[in-house]
Amino acid sequence: MPTYARADIVFERGEGPYLYATDGRRFLDFAAGVAVNVLGHANPYLVEALTAQAHKLWHTSNLFRVAGQESLAKRLTDATFADTVFFTNSGAEAWECGAKLIRKYHYEKGDKARTRIITFEQAFHGRTLAAVSAAQQEKLIKGFGPLLDGFDLVPFGDLEAVRAAITDRTAAICLEPIQGEGGIRAGSVEFLRGLRDLCDQHGLLLFLDEIQCGMGRTGKLFAHEWAGITPDVMAVAKGIGGGFPLGACLATEKAASGMTAGTHGSTYGGNPLATAVGNAVLDKVLEPGFLDHVQRIGGLLQDRLAGLVAENPSVFTGVRGKGLMLGLACGPAVGDVVAKLRANGLLSVPAGDNVVRLLPPLNIGEAEVEEAVAILAKTAKELV
Repeated sequence: MPTYARADIVFERGEGPYLYATDGRRFLDFAAGVAVNVLGHANPYLVEALTAQAHKLWHTSNLFRVAGQESLAKRLTDATFADTVFFTNSGAEAWECGAKLIRKYHYEKGDKARTRIITFEQAFHGRTLAAVSAAQQEKLIKGFGPLLDGFDLVPFGDLEAVRAAITDRTAAICLEPIQGEGGIRAGSVEFLRGLRDLCDQHGLLLFLDEIQCGMGRTGKLFAHEWAGITPDVMAVAKGIGGGFPLGACLATEKAASGMTAGTHGSTYGGNPLATAVGNAVLDKVLEPGFLDHVQRIGGLLQDRLAGLVAENPSVFTGVRGKGLMLGLACGPAVGDVVAKLRANGLLSVPAGDNVVRLLPPLNIGEAEVEEAVAILAKTAKELV
């Protein structure tokens, strides 16, 4: 179906941070499949893990135990706030699992009226009917009504608006610590801590969507760690599989207490292939020094982007984000900027608020930063 305005490029192979098209052109990939390919393309370690598993077992279903799923779940819970994990194939499914878990938690507690979730303007949680109903962006919902009820939208970053929206029917607060699709808009430390406090005061669950900002993207394993808080529920995907379809809903034992046998399921979620790659990704992301590298390279890139803004104020008007989840606010239309960058050999991702997203593999080095900045500078001169 023609649901994508696709660029007229076909890629035939990738290597590290580079993609090669069928016409011979090489591109520096600062899109990474929209924050997915955290270890770059054709990473030998991931290739080896997937190939080894493919020679043994592809799929058995969740009617049986899956060894790789059990080991990945234990490693994720050991490294995070969570006690339990449900594996999915995508971020939207992980988010849907979280939304269901929240309602089931309050239902089992006897608070059956607590079904509503507070969400935020410019959010993006996926393309399912429930996820677009939660975000309520016009570009996501037009023509798909009636929307599902149960979501109360408030301005992002406005703690008083959240406080005013809480009623005796509120079940949870859901947000991305850093909005990706919404334009690389980061919630402040004070805002995130305030939301945690409100949840504790009112008996609500804090539901974080770290599908894009998680798995090391900001220089911590998950972005909420910068605020020193923990959620009750968290949706994860994208980087968790390094390019192989995989998602997960993480939760505390208390929050997930209603998710008993038969209440939820997935045919493919957490199958042997996906979890073999997921374990391999985690091997690398949890290696000593890996997240320090993301912080260092992210800081370097952010500094160089700030210099670009100072030199080209009519083209780039500001830098946003953290680690290697960065955005450049644009003067010209972001679609024109992304197209011109692509023509000059740099892949990026458009976002809301007229922002171009830079989401490179997390293992890039200084040379790739300088190459990207040179292309951005060339592009800025051409767009003046």
